[in-house]
Amino acid sequence: MALRHFPVRPDLELLTGQAGELLSALHNGDAAAAAEFRQFHPDPVAAQSAQMVDAQLALARSYGLPSWQRLVTACRLTDAIWRGDAETVRTLVLQYPELITEDARGVKGNWGPPMSYAANIGQDSIIRMLRELGAEDVQSAFERACLQGKLDTARMLVDMGARIQPGVIMGPCETQSGSGLELLLELGADFSDAAGDRAAPVALILETYCRNPEGKHRCLELAAAHGAELPDSAPMALHRGRLDLLERHLARDPAMLTRTFTHEEIYPPEVGCHEDVSLALCGTELAGGTLLHLCVDYDELEIANWLLDHGADANAPAAVDSDGFGGHTPLFNCVVSQAYLAGIHRDGTWAQLILDHGADPNAVASLRKRLRFVEDETMHLYHNVKPISYGQRFHERRWVCTPALDLIAAHGGTL
Repeated sequence: MALRHFPVRPDLELLTGQAGELLSALHNGDAAAAAEFRQFHPDPVAAQSAQMVDAQLALARSYGLPSWQRLVTACRLTDAIWRGDAETVRTLVLQYPELITEDARGVKGNWGPPMSYAANIGQDSIIRMLRELGAEDVQSAFERACLQGKLDTARMLVDMGARIQPGVIMGPCETQSGSGLELLLELGADFSDAAGDRAAPVALILETYCRNPEGKHRCLELAAAHGAELPDSAPMALHRGRLDLLERHLARDPAMLTRTFTHEEIYPPEVGCHEDVSLALCGTELAGGTLLHLCVDYDELEIANWLLDHGADANAPAAVDSDGFGGHTPLFNCVVSQAYLAGIHRDGTWAQLILDHGADPNAVASLRKRLRFVEDETMHLYHNVKPISYGQRFHERRWVCTPALDLIAAHGGTL
């Protein structure tokens, strides 16, 4: 079993450096490095006699590749695809014919063999060349192109023989690719999953790990146009990016700005959303939050500014549940968020906005969190934490926005 996750676009120079660091650590008596050698090197290796080739082999196997040479080939192949270097791709495939059917990265993954990998990034000339060399993953390549919103590539692959399969729209729903979903529907795809469930696509759009506000809005409008009955609620108006609907809700209910919303209101079961709170993928919990809490995790910057301009309170606490968890202000969501993990506003934009509107940098709350589809899926508890201590203690560092912590400290935040 692999110890490390091989990147989508591996960097050979970086990986060579990692091998050197592993070798140095082994020579210095590091127990973790010794354990890694024992686990991944096929032969017993004495620490002081280990050489760079040994470290490279152990490292490659820790990533799930059989050899350093296969790792090097994966780096060269994927780099050439990203650069649109069809000649290098051709040379590698002719030299190693098995590459045309193996995953481009040398390890099993969603991006697939070279032709499918190229479809993810719209490298049409490479796709055509690989097809001429005998690549047969046309259907997989088509689905990857749709998932990534590469419409011209998808149309080309249809001409090559790709067909609309049941449930194919779930890909662009997962990535919130409005353009990809629109193309599939235009080509005749049914608005349902592979089992014919017409609610499942909407649930996936709402609960997915992706953060793509514009694409999400488009996906939900397409869902409505194809018969999905979306609840007339303030959280759904936010999901859809519909300020006009939010204005109507505010006119009917001036308390909307301070209201907290249940999990079921944010993720309606009538559109297929799960009862299990942890399956609505987010950073800091959204159940019991205000619309401003939702805006932070879903990167709805325009709506957040609208809410604040209309008097939303940057210090509004989330509801506290029967076990005493909750009460966190939107600033906590700035510290741990799915949007940050997705690579959005990694400069602390959200924390700055909330602090500029008077957020207390030393607010106190108790939170709990169970992340899904990660190595550690256990529940973690954070009692009586401030935003900074919450961020420092959070169990998955990839979700923690360190620029937000710096901004909060600069505004007087303490542990």
